[in-house]
Amino acid sequence: MKKIFSCFLFIVIFYPCIAQKSTAIDSVLPVRGLAIAAPSPAKLNDFIKFVEKELVPAHFNMLILRVDYNYAYTSLPHLANSNPLSFDDVKKLVAMGKKHGISLVPQINLLGHQSWAKQTGNLLKAYPQFDETPHVNTEDYEGWPNEWGLYCKSYCPLHPEVHGIVFQLMNEIMDVFEAEYFHAGMDEVFYIGDDKCPRCSGRDKAELFAGEVTKIRNELALKNRKLMIWGDRLIDGKETGIGMWEASMNNTHRAIDMIPKDVFICDWHYERPDPTAVMFAMKGFNVATSPWRRPDVTKMQVDNMISYRQNSAKLMAERFKGIIATVWSPAERFLEAYYDPATDNLEISDAKTLKLLINEFKKF
Repeated sequence: MKKIFSCFLFIVIFYPCIAQKSTAIDSVLPVRGLAIAAPSPAKLNDFIKFVEKELVPAHFNMLILRVDYNYAYTSLPHLANSNPLSFDDVKKLVAMGKKHGISLVPQINLLGHQSWAKQTGNLLKAYPQFDETPHVNTEDYEGWPNEWGLYCKSYCPLHPEVHGIVFQLMNEIMDVFEAEYFHAGMDEVFYIGDDKCPRCSGRDKAELFAGEVTKIRNELALKNRKLMIWGDRLIDGKETGIGMWEASMNNTHRAIDMIPKDVFICDWHYERPDPTAVMFAMKGFNVATSPWRRPDVTKMQVDNMISYRQNSAKLMAERFKGIIATVWSPAERFLEAYYDPATDNLEISDAKTLKLLINEFKKF
């Protein structure tokens, strides 16, 4: 009886405190996420331990995993990397997410990022007919910029066969991850509506971009799934002064008024806390700010997001969803940096930035 009464006291006294902390951060920053490459099979267990040790105690509730071709697809096995995650590997991640209340969001880069410098991605290797710019040879790449302005290729959004392929990948990865959201990337689309493309030449680049976003969104909606994308192509790089990296200089920005409002925007800015999340929210989109490797900038971005939620009308406040940190190195390399004591002395570091976010989230 004494033991039962002690347990009752623990529940009455301590449980409200735990619940209050959870409620507090959910109200202040509903989305606390990390976007990172999916781990290799060899490092999967280490990655899960990292999530459980570092992210779970800090109330992270979203994990965007760049899978791309790092999965053993059964629908299109020839597109998978040489040592991909298996079905059982992914189910380990799914079980972890369910256990700790973390939403897993698989990402496959669609439209843009079909190559990187001299390396062509798996999709265009297997289906070179999908290339928006086949006349641009990635092997001639000698750095950015070059005579073509090459950074990364795109597939042609109007090719009649491209969606039959990419939607197979998307639907399979969503099934295995049992996910609600899919992240399509769609950042840094420098090649779209190319003058030499027999299908896209002369067409409005904003309409082409919006059309692709809408097609992907509609395919997901067939199974009540939702779309996330990076927001840079929807920002006017000239009028804002943000430029061609974190915004658009090829007129895709007008697509912001052409795409469905239920697309979730990940608004990334790395060198300054540009307040474009306000623009997205005013346009009717849910938005999260996405920092990278500048802890000083990240702290301002967190403070700004909290301020937007606290100082906006209720309708607007609900659209400011939170913070999703980004990591662009392989997961295993990031883990090495995270646990390296020298990281704490760096002024620019994605690992140190994540540590800052962990400390910020733990305040609630």
